[in-house]
Amino acid sequence: MAKPAKVTRILHSQGLNASKYSRLSEMAVLCGQVRSDAWRRCSGVSTVRQSPYDVRDDWMAEGYDWHGLPARLGKAVLTDALGDMAAAREAAKVKVKRAIRHRTRNDDAERKRLYSLLKRNRWTEDSFLHRQMRKRWKGGRSHVTNQIVADSGSYTTKVWKGRAWVYLQGMERGQRIAIPLKGTHLPSGTLRIILQPNGQVAVHYAVDETEVCSTRPCGDATVGVDKGYTEAYTDSDGERHGQGLGDLLAAESDHQKVKGQRRHQLRSVAEKHEAKGHHRKADNIRRHNLGRNKWNRRKRQHKKRARNHLCQAAHTVVDKAGTIACEDLTAPMKSARYRHRDTNRRLNGWVKGVMADTLTSISRRRGSAPALVNPAYTSQIDSRTGLLQGRRQWDRFYCCDGAVLDADANAACNILARLYDDEITLYTPFREVKALLVERTRLSVGTAPPGLELRGPATTPPSTESELPASVPKCAD
Repeated sequence: MAKPAKVTRILHSQGLNASKYSRLSEMAVLCGQVRSDAWRRCSGVSTVRQSPYDVRDDWMAEGYDWHGLPARLGKAVLTDALGDMAAAREAAKVKVKRAIRHRTRNDDAERKRLYSLLKRNRWTEDSFLHRQMRKRWKGGRSHVTNQIVADSGSYTTKVWKGRAWVYLQGMERGQRIAIPLKGTHLPSGTLRIILQPNGQVAVHYAVDETEVCSTRPCGDATVGVDKGYTEAYTDSDGERHGQGLGDLLAAESDHQKVKGQRRHQLRSVAEKHEAKGHHRKADNIRRHNLGRNKWNRRKRQHKKRARNHLCQAAHTVVDKAGTIACEDLTAPMKSARYRHRDTNRRLNGWVKGVMADTLTSISRRRGSAPALVNPAYTSQIDSRTGLLQGRRQWDRFYCCDGAVLDADANAACNILARLYDDEITLYTPFREVKALLVERTRLSVGTAPPGLELRGPATTPPSTESELPASVPKCAD
């Protein structure tokens, strides 16, 4: 049985005073020094075959003082740094494996031998592997000074006066730092306490994915889902989920545009004062009018609002569906249609990556099964016949027989049908999808659809209705 996946939960502090924050900052700097020593001493070949316990015992045998940190916190930081090094090393092995496959295309035995040496961290025994690892894995260094890693024995937790508290081991013996948290959730396991510029901290800890599952069960239907801009999702039953997403994204995009124009004007004024020799005036403008604190804070708040909106929409989809067919929009797609620059700017703020992540994570936690399908030409097919007939224009799909369908619901039905299409898989190139659909249409109606005759390979992938939202209004010049 496979182990449950780990997910990270984040708890934020609330009401942490300046004195506690200062004490945590001093500890974070010392933890950074231990982390820097670990990267300097252990990011090479000499310790690659040692376990974290062996490295820790060697440091303690030589009398390492952990830069004044309590030994328990220092050991936790060392273990965390060694884990980061192992992750970087495994990432480098991916490219080395690619080189191995290229070198041993006709020799399976040699490929297995090199894979075995690489897996056991014994690449120094083969000159080719040693050369590739020197090229791909170059060690590193650390400049992190805002994190504290604490194992389960260096802190205690409790709920007091309606909120959760973490009592972290301090620098003085017997003195703990009480960190108040928002809510009543108590962290567990190894904590990563990250200091934030606003004087508060964020507590990160890992739990099994099954522990954060919603108690609500998923539905039992099978639906296709089309991802959009004005609303997050439209299912194959015609129901819309997450309405108002386009207004939320467009409002933030318009605000950033106006704010950016004003900042550009102020930057021009500062440059003019600088050219005239008024350095004090230019410095005051840069210091008080061109900072990034408010800009970054609003950006973070917008991301949280958008993610919250998408999570609520994903929950409503999972409430009715046990199997969800959705488009795989990881590949970049281009559209040749002309759009106003304001429309392009708003569409560039589309959070399709966050949309995919939230739907996948929530469906898995609640027991639903997401299924990715090929997105090519899903918005250009008549869902009633499955053929390339009709024309999509904005939020309407005009059929050949005069019927008018909702473009989003039509695409969702096509996505659901593609889940059962054995000839069009997830990795079928869009040119082959086009050829197959044209051939199906020709065999059914006796001729290829107008404008889609095969006259050679297409230059750009087709645009689905997901990246060309149906109801985005045209902007006036």
